[in-house]
Amino acid sequence: MGKGKLQKFADMARYPHVFEYPYSVADDVPFDMRGHWAERFFGNGKPIVVELGCGRGEYTVGLARRFPGKNHIGVDIKGARMWTGATESLREGLGNVAFLRTNIEIIDRFFAPGEVSEIWLTFSDPQMKKATKRLTSTWFLERYRRFLADGGLVHVKTDSNFLYTYTRLLLEANRITPEVMTADLYSSGQADDILSIRTYYEQQWLDRGIPIKYIRFRLPQQGELAEPDADIPMDDYRSYGRSKRSSLDVSR
Repeated sequence: MGKGKLQKFADMARYPHVFEYPYSVADDVPFDMRGHWAERFFGNGKPIVVELGCGRGEYTVGLARRFPGKNHIGVDIKGARMWTGATESLREGLGNVAFLRTNIEIIDRFFAPGEVSEIWLTFSDPQMKKATKRLTSTWFLERYRRFLADGGLVHVKTDSNFLYTYTRLLLEANRITPEVMTADLYSSGQADDILSIRTYYEQQWLDRGIPIKYIRFRLPQQGELAEPDADIPMDDYRSYGRSKRSSLDVSR
């Protein structure tokens, strides 16, 4: 039997590589390490890679193993899930891993301009009903600009055709040419060692025969960003009731 939530939260509170600021957007709480992650925590000047909505931390930990020359930070609000990756990285002694528990809406409070070189968005909620909640919306891209290096990489890996299509159209509307874009990653021949890191939820989508999509693009600092003007079909498999998808736990 796994640990209960209370024990997991107790563990997280004492983990040296976990920072917890689960505050609302209205709270203006200072973060002294903003702009100083490299020297104050990691003790080096290596590039910083951030995974937003890291869930159990599979990608954060997987990337840290593969890229010891970079620092990796997983961000999520759900500490009980984050505990898995935080515990695993601690047991392995991965010194290039940290976790930040907070609301992604205020992520720019935790990093200084140009402090982050890459962002990963892995299986984010597509938020089909509200554009400003989508992690690839202009609302979020403007926040990423506040701490992502000019031309910094954004990786989007998703099961959702809605989010994939929305992101593709947004890039087109803003004349941003993706470096990589595929609607079926594992049939495209582009699923290298990095992209083949599979999260818990990804494996369940794959087991249902849902293709995985991937987009990689560079986000420029300059220029006004515009939302795409298009009606995008919703993901049918996310629309019906939980009783019809009982074989798949999609609680995020």
